[in-house]
Amino acid sequence: MAKKTFFYNELYIYNIRKDAWTKVEIPNPPPRRCAHQAVVVPQGGGQLWIFGGEFASPDGEQFYHYRDLWVLHLATKTWEQVRSPGGPSGRSGHRMVAWKRQLILFGGFHESTRDYIYYNDLYAFSLDAFTWSRLSPSGTGPTPRSGCQMTVTAQGSVVIYGGYSKQRVRKDVDRGTQHSDMFLLKAEEGREGRWAWARVNPSGAKPSPRSGFSVAVAPNHQTLLFGGVCDEEEEESLEGHFLNDLHFYDPVRNRWLAGQLKGPKVEKRRRRRGKKGEPGGANQQEMKGTGAQEPLEVVREVVAEDGTVVTIKQVLAALGPAGRPESDNDEDDDDGPDEAGVPAVEPSPRSNAMLAAKHGRLYLYGGMFEAGDRQVTLSDLYCLDLHKMEEWTVLVEVDPESQEWLEETDSEEDSDEVRGAEGGGEDEEDEEDEEDEAGGAEAGEQRPSAAPGEPFADSLPRTEQ
Repeated sequence: MAKKTFFYNELYIYNIRKDAWTKVEIPNPPPRRCAHQAVVVPQGGGQLWIFGGEFASPDGEQFYHYRDLWVLHLATKTWEQVRSPGGPSGRSGHRMVAWKRQLILFGGFHESTRDYIYYNDLYAFSLDAFTWSRLSPSGTGPTPRSGCQMTVTAQGSVVIYGGYSKQRVRKDVDRGTQHSDMFLLKAEEGREGRWAWARVNPSGAKPSPRSGFSVAVAPNHQTLLFGGVCDEEEEESLEGHFLNDLHFYDPVRNRWLAGQLKGPKVEKRRRRRGKKGEPGGANQQEMKGTGAQEPLEVVREVVAEDGTVVTIKQVLAALGPAGRPESDNDEDDDDGPDEAGVPAVEPSPRSNAMLAAKHGRLYLYGGMFEAGDRQVTLSDLYCLDLHKMEEWTVLVEVDPESQEWLEETDSEEDSDEVRGAEGGGEDEEDEEDEEDEAGGAEAGEQRPSAAPGEPFADSLPRTEQ
């Protein structure tokens, strides 16, 4: 199946008050990449530190892993590459956090056309001396992995949870592992530069095993975990089940909590139950008996133009006689808002979304999901009030028009892309974008849009035909 991958080195800022994205043009940025790590620290009027990541050819067959370290000085809006020996090897999928006046980096992986390797090494970068040091904690730490959770607790410990790794079981056959263990990394008291690993076993409603989940730290120092993908792997196939659930980890109580939303508050007007002999009383009971429905599970298969079969499952809430979800106590239903029958808004299942908490609100941007053999990249934006925990708010809706399936590219073109990976800043996409626009104009056709209320994942196979 043909596909093309684009990499970017653009910088965008989302203004919470104005509810708007702004592209910021700063000269000499890092080369284009993905799967890197970025950490913000208050030093020097605010700094954004970036390490590592990967670049690949458009067909995804050739890789380049970075080991460079960059800092964006937010006060002066200038990029600077910091060259310091003794740092981590080239990698992507690693994790990095700010701890006091240091950056702590863990794990990741490196892949080439011949082989791959996963890491569980640990490094510290001094924000004062601008030097790297490799840490060797005592105790038994996590096995090699990438894409794990790495957060700092209010007590100054570092939590490592989950992640993904794979190993070769025989020639040309690899087996992936979705880790669900948790470790605590502590600095030893009175021994500067000395650390210790300890394995912890949290109680509560633990997340199901997954990879590609997103992490943020809530105002009360709890860790938020959203979504991800659970891969069902066989020798000849790999099928991913994408998730959109929310979990909280409380490091003080060492406990997982399920992030249940209360739903929007609706003012209810209590209406009198129809009494025996009163007009309308029997009719109301009759309507309730005949109009109530059980929850309905709809499973359907959609065949795309290229033969890809996408199975879509949706559970519809039980409807009352007025077309609203049936409640346990119908006489307490309100007569007012029609919104009671509208499905709750929530981010669609996805992996690798961006997650950040600010002013008691959780912001979720983008991510990806799979529809058959297609990987679909999202650009929607959601917000959740963490104090009320009622419902998600859509700030930027998903745009089906921005999704495009690109044909195969020349292998020579791909090689040129990889050879130019270290240069960064080029815009090879411009010429191709112009060609795509011209092709669309010749065809004179416009992609069908999603129907009102239709989930984007459902509309994808239909609108691509």
